[in-house]
Amino acid sequence: MPNPVTHFEILGRDGKKLQSFYADVFGWKVDANNPMDYGIVEPQEGHGTGGGIGQAEKPAVMIYVEVDDPQAYLDKAVAKGGKVAMPVSDLGMVVIAQFQDPEGNVIGLAKAAQH
Repeated sequence: MPNPVTHFEILGRDGKKLQSFYADVFGWKVDANNPMDYGIVEPQEGHGTGGGIGQAEKPAVMIYVEVDDPQAYLDKAVAKGGKVAMPVSDLGMVVIAQFQDPEGNVIGLAKAAQH
């Protein structure tokens, strides 16, 4: 797969409650020891994809696709009928962007930052 899914995100109004829920249901180790209280879930023994569980105004489940140039892929998505949901943003650890597909699903694009 040339641009693999490398991260998932589960968001809701009560991030702590969601973190506890998924830890209890699936036995996931959720590490929210960071200033944003964003719960990081690491893949286990080389299986699966890591992700995050956090708080947001609107519940959502999203995937992030790894790309070499988020702006180029954002432009390509728009050219094919998508809409920008979040412009390219450098978050320090990662550079991300988001677009809506023609049906309204939000998809994330991610590139590891070169710091």
